[in-house]
Amino acid sequence: MEIKITRTSNPKQKPAIGTKLGFGKIFTDHMFIMDYNEELGWHDARVLPYGPIAFEPSAMVFHYGQEMFEGMKAYLSKDNKVYLFRPFMNAKRANSSNERLTMPQINEQDFVQAVKTLVDIDRDWIPTKEGESLYIRPFVIATDNFLGVAPSKTYKFIIILSPSGAYYESGLKPVQIWIEDEYVRAVRGGIGYAKTGGNYVSAMKAQEKAHKEGYAQVLWLDGVERKYIEEVGAMNIFFKISGKLVTPMLSGSILPGVTRDSIIILGRSLGYEVEERLIDVEELISKLRTGEVEEVFACGTAAVVSSIGKLRYKDEVLTVGNGEIGPVTQIIYDTLTGIQWGQIEDKFGWRYEV
Repeated sequence: MEIKITRTSNPKQKPAIGTKLGFGKIFTDHMFIMDYNEELGWHDARVLPYGPIAFEPSAMVFHYGQEMFEGMKAYLSKDNKVYLFRPFMNAKRANSSNERLTMPQINEQDFVQAVKTLVDIDRDWIPTKEGESLYIRPFVIATDNFLGVAPSKTYKFIIILSPSGAYYESGLKPVQIWIEDEYVRAVRGGIGYAKTGGNYVSAMKAQEKAHKEGYAQVLWLDGVERKYIEEVGAMNIFFKISGKLVTPMLSGSILPGVTRDSIIILGRSLGYEVEERLIDVEELISKLRTGEVEEVFACGTAAVVSSIGKLRYKDEVLTVGNGEIGPVTQIIYDTLTGIQWGQIEDKFGWRYEV
């Protein structure tokens, strides 16, 4: 794929070393854009200075939510190499989302080339403080100017970059999670497995309720029987139960996380039995009471691994283990981040150098 590059003539001031970056608040100098129409397919790939994009008020993305996004990171190693982590899995998942949302497929090689090109141009924006990285947000939006309910015939594929600190300010300190039993996020047969904004806006009401009670995130139950554990906010979840790593099976309403898949592979390589199955919330609560649930952690690109120290279900608050980060959670976090930052051997072939 040929990519036309127009560099900014007015570069922004980069954050000073030690600046508290937060997550997704600062954006780099450039962005990638590629257009789609039925006649030409995906075309006119280009890198431009980061800035506003003009759309008509009738653009279909504003009315029917036809949009997909991905989340990735670029990591700077101590020897100044830049790595992506399993980028072709993100490309594959992007196309899975596109297919479900009736949007055109993107060649996976082109997807990764676009990410790689943009990251390389803005590599000086990758923060150097330990634990920080360059967050990558590829997304596709429908751009037809039409109010009829039908798939758009034109789209834009855009990538933006954001130097980011830790997703949770508390870092690996265990967080408290609210098990939601009133609202639901997604149902089987719906769009729960797609990475699209509709899945996130439907979660906000319950998250607002949880935050008011002092909880970091919501743990969702399934939308049909309202009893099976699904995922935490925008992350997948794992439990260490009687020595086994257990995670909800992918049922069509759970996002197939890249980090989730990596932990399943990593856990088995470390000698742990890993189960993907239905997890009844009553089973979970019972085993929390008896201490059989030894560790709980959520996982995703933004946070990598987030240790969970307490779970609230209805009127009961239960502590996981001693409320501190568990040893397996720590090992998984250290191994994944070690691979991502080029600090340890990548025996899985997950690192992709820019």
